[in-house]
Amino acid sequence: MKFKESIICLIFCIISGTVSSQTLVSIVLPVVTLLDIEPTGNFTLNFTAPTEAGQTLTAPAANTTKWINYTSAIASGGLTRRITASINQVIPGINIRVQAAAASGSGGGTLGTSSGLVTLSTTAATIITGIGGAFTGNGVNNGHMLTISLAVNTFANLSARTNTPVIITYTITE
Repeated sequence: MKFKESIICLIFCIISGTVSSQTLVSIVLPVVTLLDIEPTGNFTLNFTAPTEAGQTLTAPAANTTKWINYTSAIASGGLTRRITASINQVIPGINIRVQAAAASGSGGGTLGTSSGLVTLSTTAATIITGIGGAFTGNGVNNGHMLTISLAVNTFANLSARTNTPVIITYTITE
């Protein structure tokens, strides 16, 4: 009986070992560079006038409702990416500042590093560096929380304004 089982096993092993096939699978991983700000929408920062002669303006509380989300797949051997920010106009006497927090949330990969507190101008300034192959997750509480604040830089240059729109432009680049 053992002899029959051995022959059947030998025949099955020979048949199984000699039958094979191959399939060529072509894999494409595109270079990806995507960025958005969450949640969408505008916000207002208002200075408060003093109530006593001789006192200065009170700067508005910083806005911390905005988050940068990004996805980055770089070319093999490619450079890491960075995110810059700029404004469409400078308000005389006022610094418009932004600081990206450390990445948090559900993302992964080589997430970027904050450049710290940056005063914005019409020339792009780097706010996040070192982004490799990464994704931050989508929406609020994913990515880098942004702290956007105002500060008086030269009181003599201030002039009253009402609802002056300033556009902050964020760009992801190599």
